[in-house]
Amino acid sequence: MARSPALLLLLTLGLCCPGIHGTRYQMKVGFRGSTHPQMGKQLELECGGAEKDYGVSWIRQDKDGALHFIVFISSMSKATFQQNEQARFEVRKHGTSYQLVVKSFKAQDEGKYFCVLNKNQMLHFSSGQPAFLPVTTTAAPTTAEPTTQHGTTKNYTCLKTPDSETNKWDFFCDIFIWIPLTGACLLLLIALVITVLLCQRARTRRCRCKRPANEKPKAKPSMPTRHM
Repeated sequence: MARSPALLLLLTLGLCCPGIHGTRYQMKVGFRGSTHPQMGKQLELECGGAEKDYGVSWIRQDKDGALHFIVFISSMSKATFQQNEQARFEVRKHGTSYQLVVKSFKAQDEGKYFCVLNKNQMLHFSSGQPAFLPVTTTAAPTTAEPTTQHGTTKNYTCLKTPDSETNKWDFFCDIFIWIPLTGACLLLLIALVITVLLCQRARTRRCRCKRPANEKPKAKPSMPTRHM
């Protein structure tokens, strides 16, 4: 909602006229139907205590303290909205009660709402009604700490292997270690046996090649004897 020259005129009159804080009219703004602002929901405010022969103006004070004119409703229930605010607001009059309806409450509608009565060049302001969306807080995720018992920290992410599983894996490890060693020993034993057999066969061949024992040795030729 943009600031209106009419609103600035009202504020100027309020500063100049000493009757702005008069106590003749005890106007009060409150939520109608005990409702509170909710995003996208309708919000109804009611201004009570005004005089039925005079109209009232609705204004809003935002979070920064700036005042925004919304609408003026006359005693004949004729409404004069600020620019295109009719699409967002609706006003009604019932006797001395004036109602302002926010059709779909949004964050830009937050602030403090007032109704203002102008009579005999005197401004009478109602009490302000704050209208703010509820603040939602997101809880930070909590990390579960490991519980301790008797000074020992339990870590539930570590799973211990049962003894039976450990023994089974040890058995498999023994098999993978001892089977190759046993095979190597057998190969060495077989090679040793083959080597011994080959040596014995070669020795036997050498023995067969020797001269027979009953064969007489050849006589050596005798030297002639010289006679003196």
